[in-house]
Amino acid sequence: MSRLIFVNLPVADLARSNAFYEAIGARKNEQFSDHTATCMVFSETISVMLLTHDKFRQFTPKAIADAKTTSEVLICLSADSREAVDDMTNKAGAAGGVVDPGPKQDYGFMYGRSFEDPDGHIWEIMWMDVAAAAEAMGGGATGA
Repeated sequence: MSRLIFVNLPVADLARSNAFYEAIGARKNEQFSDHTATCMVFSETISVMLLTHDKFRQFTPKAIADAKTTSEVLICLSADSREAVDDMTNKAGAAGGVVDPGPKQDYGFMYGRSFEDPDGHIWEIMWMDVAAAAEAMGGGATGA
């Protein structure tokens, strides 16, 4: 079985966040959604749980970071092409996100951009030609 990832994000306005994530291509999973949380699905293995602050506080004793002023995490999603990177980033901007809070990354074999969601969470969208990347990094070495 493939491992699944559920990224849990605190959000100030659940409805606004739902609309934003739908606009960039995620779909709502009603089975795991209610008035305090929404499960937004990017793929069979990647979901984002958008949680109201009250709901998020049930899972941690720590203060909720203000992602607009504090860096909490950088989330990176892969894309199938350079065009797909631009498409998702542009959709994020049209839906009210901040486009390219960090510099674009273009290394030929790898291309990435970023956006902030309405709560300030930064997402990187990255495309990579794996074969060209392996060649550029030392003749085909893979692994971490």
